[in-house]
Amino acid sequence: MHFSLNIAIRSLQTHKLRTALAMLGVFLGALALTGVQHMSTAMVRKAEVEIQKLGPNLFMARAGRIRWRRGNARVKDTASTFTMADAQALADGMPGARRHAPFTQTDMPIRAGDTKIPSVLIGVTPEYSTVRNLTPDFGRFISAADVTDKAMVCVLGQKIATRLFRQPERALGQRVTFFRARLRVIGVMEAKGSDIVGTDQDEQVFVPITTYMRRMANTDAISGAYVQLADWVAPERAKESASAILRHRHNISEGQPDDFAVLTARDTIKLQQQALDLVGTLGLISSTVSFAVGGLGILSIMILLVRARRMEIGIRRAVGARRSDIISQFLFEAGLLSGIGGTLGVICALGLISVVYAVAGFPFVYRPGLMAGILVGSVLLGLAAGGYPAWQASRFEILDILRNHE
Repeated sequence: MHFSLNIAIRSLQTHKLRTALAMLGVFLGALALTGVQHMSTAMVRKAEVEIQKLGPNLFMARAGRIRWRRGNARVKDTASTFTMADAQALADGMPGARRHAPFTQTDMPIRAGDTKIPSVLIGVTPEYSTVRNLTPDFGRFISAADVTDKAMVCVLGQKIATRLFRQPERALGQRVTFFRARLRVIGVMEAKGSDIVGTDQDEQVFVPITTYMRRMANTDAISGAYVQLADWVAPERAKESASAILRHRHNISEGQPDDFAVLTARDTIKLQQQALDLVGTLGLISSTVSFAVGGLGILSIMILLVRARRMEIGIRRAVGARRSDIISQFLFEAGLLSGIGGTLGVICALGLISVVYAVAGFPFVYRPGLMAGILVGSVLLGLAAGGYPAWQASRFEILDILRNHE
């Protein structure tokens, strides 16, 4: 067996171009499967980390119906039926409700001097920072007095402050404008990045909710409310309770659709998981096709090698090699071809996903079991593809080989 392995290695070294072409399909299959499966796992792990940052029992009720699309983009059917009284009713009626934070949200450009940039304007109460686990980096957050006085103040997200004033700390005390509303900056939030639904929290601006409702938009409607629940509250029970409260308050009859959406932090990761499952399935299909092409490539290359090396086979048989020795030699060659291709594919995939992890801020997740399975599968694929050529090589008769060579 050791002798057959040495012959197999020398043969692959001699036919470098054929070897590379035969390994290419297996290489691409291992690369795709390793990369897609690791990225899917890392994205789910990142979402789980974000949920822990928010608190696993964070609940949101929002005006309108929310639809989810690829890439976490949301399409919301707008509704103006959600009020501050609804938010208070949820806090009073939901089991295990600890605190609540009503909010308004709209896209609105912000201007400082000659610089005008887009932003997400959010009207909040002081509880919003506690419920959403947000902390100012400079200055302070919205206070109860700001809400009571409808104060013309705001708190900037880190990126907004940097883009408007270059250095976030320089934003404190400055004036910014939303259309005709002029507000004083009282704080800058710490950098948070994107949340679990893909919203960049550093491009948000916070104002007292009463300031937005009475002095900026003149509306009684709000966008929704966050409710922080006790750990013992089951998510499904919370959703059923919130739906019953809001349907009653909005006079929605049985059979009519809701004009609101209720969801927990866990719901968002489920929706992400559905999208990632689709990506994983597509990656599995593409890698399977690549492996199949690689197997056919090894099969065709091995058939060519067997025909080109008839004399070598005849000489080996003439000096005492058995049919099993010939089969072992070509099976070793096919297994090495596929195994090396799979190994290179896994190594390259690990390098690529490590770069992506570092750039995108994903947790460094590696799956040794998956990689071992890919390597074993690559070798088995090579052995299966090399089975027929190896059997064909073992059936050559010594006299026929020598007669045809003459």
